[in-house]
Amino acid sequence: MRQTIDLSRGWLFTGLDGQTVEVSIPHTWNNIDGQDGGNDYKRGSCRYELAFPAPGFDAESQEVWLEFDGVNASAAVSVNGRAVCSHDGGYSTFRARIDSLLREENLLSVAVDNSVNDRVYPQKADFTFYGGIYRGVRLVIVNKAHFALDDLGSCGIRVTPTPQGEGARVRVQSRVTSGDVAVTLTDHLGRVVGTGEGGDVTILMDKARRWHGTEDPYLYTCHAEVRVDGEPTDSLDIPFGVRSFRVDPKQGFFLNDKPYPLHGVSRHQDRKGLGNAITREMHDEDMALIAEMGCNTVRLAHYQHDQYFYDLCDRYGMVVWAEIPYISEHMPNGREDTISQMKELIEQNYNHASIVCWGVSNEITISTRDKKDMLDNHQVLNDLVHEIDPTRFTTLACYAMCGPFNKVAHITDVVSWNLYLGWYVPGLFLNDLWISFFHLCFPKRPLGYSEYGAEGMPNLHSSRPRRNDHTEEYQARYHEFMVKCFKRHPYMWSTHVWNMFDFAADARDQGGEPGMNHKGLVTFDRKIKKDSFYLYKANWSKERFVHICSKRYAQRCEDTTLIKVYSNEPTVTLMVDGRRFAEQTREDHVFTFRVPLSGDILVEAVAGKERDTARFEKVTSPNDAYVLKKSKNPQKSNWV
Repeated sequence: MRQTIDLSRGWLFTGLDGQTVEVSIPHTWNNIDGQDGGNDYKRGSCRYELAFPAPGFDAESQEVWLEFDGVNASAAVSVNGRAVCSHDGGYSTFRARIDSLLREENLLSVAVDNSVNDRVYPQKADFTFYGGIYRGVRLVIVNKAHFALDDLGSCGIRVTPTPQGEGARVRVQSRVTSGDVAVTLTDHLGRVVGTGEGGDVTILMDKARRWHGTEDPYLYTCHAEVRVDGEPTDSLDIPFGVRSFRVDPKQGFFLNDKPYPLHGVSRHQDRKGLGNAITREMHDEDMALIAEMGCNTVRLAHYQHDQYFYDLCDRYGMVVWAEIPYISEHMPNGREDTISQMKELIEQNYNHASIVCWGVSNEITISTRDKKDMLDNHQVLNDLVHEIDPTRFTTLACYAMCGPFNKVAHITDVVSWNLYLGWYVPGLFLNDLWISFFHLCFPKRPLGYSEYGAEGMPNLHSSRPRRNDHTEEYQARYHEFMVKCFKRHPYMWSTHVWNMFDFAADARDQGGEPGMNHKGLVTFDRKIKKDSFYLYKANWSKERFVHICSKRYAQRCEDTTLIKVYSNEPTVTLMVDGRRFAEQTREDHVFTFRVPLSGDILVEAVAGKERDTARFEKVTSPNDAYVLKKSKNPQKSNWV
């Protein structure tokens, strides 16, 4: 049966400076310089080498494969001096068979290249393209009769469940090197609910519990075996969910024929000081924070994410928008790369219940010159997706300056826009006008917001927040408006906050902190939940809580200060220095109190059984307040 051998330790890494050091996988050489601004992080070709003994295997009956989960952006792999494969695209799985090259002692060499070029995406975008072997590497030992390992990095099995009355029809398609296939379907308790045999078999389930998002993310398991003369030689367990979905241009998203408004976030995978080289525990933490806020959808931008995170989305019930890094600029020499990355994205993620749509591109009109070639490439990709996977719909994210009549916005099945009206452009009210105008012009075209947001830094504050000041207070005010805005347009098929977490964008030098995008609702290190996080939690989560905003803005000049509270309880009572100050009942989850400020006061918010406290101090001038971390952008101040 199948065996795996982890290859994470003992690598020798030779960087662009010619120095060789020992590293462990996952690893990136841009974990620091890709996060400090200047758009000068190291891009080029580096080398990883690993000496390893031959694994124990039977050359007559078994094969040995190398498996890489993610190498950014291009990889050339050799074993004992012999080239075994090359791969373009930094976010997907690829493999190579190596058993015929193995000796008693072996040398694995991987040349990794994240250089600037005109053929491998991404090349232009507002995030850092970390170079390195930043996901797992392993040897896979299989019997010669096994599920195919050479099928675009897929597992070799497709499971397609289709609801049918109270039950379901489950089609299981397998690619095997030889042998017969036996399939067993089980529920979450391990009870058998269906069996079948063959490489393309359809199994009927009389009753099938629906995978219904965060409300009931119920998963079955497809256990598939390759058998030779009745004996199993390979097996895989594939989780799957039975669900249907559709988008109505007037009523939004439906899951299992029930209205299911999609509200959530986009996510980048990097971390402070680590870049993309993160652990499963960090994926777990990210998902826990997304779930705590009450999201029911995640846009996994702007590339294929780790398989483990898609697994988490299945288990947590997150509806997923998955996309390729075809972004910011159409490169005529990169057409082949967009096609290969799209094929890998679909084949490697086909079985995930969470994924409902494939994203073709993001903000592609920003700097594209050859519009005809770009439009043709989009049509090719859209047709390709429908051919490979007719069970899901296509989408794309349009740039703010891409008008509603632009041809690129009308190729995919649905469309969303990245709009920052009220941040980059003055006038929050413009969001209502834009949404209404598009819906008026194209009433049969489903519309969403794929990105919206405002920079917010937890060390910048103001009693009079305004656009572009990067304060936590303006970010919260912006999102308060957007929550109400989307409620006025219930026909939108999805809305995704940009972004769940702050992330690195080394080209950034202006505003906030160089090298960083601070539109996240949680800081880059995941240690601080900004006030806006709690606004969405108040609107989306069933977990009862109360939160006093602007706690970090503890020292203030005004005689009367604003105390803002978020809660999903209907009534909040404010206590000041142990005495009842005021009580409010609100439906919008935003409670505001004007409190006299003299000296030092202790404020407590009480909502049902939940309590939160904060302390504020009156100071005579801003100079008396605490000193904040300085920004390299001098016009940005704590006091505005």
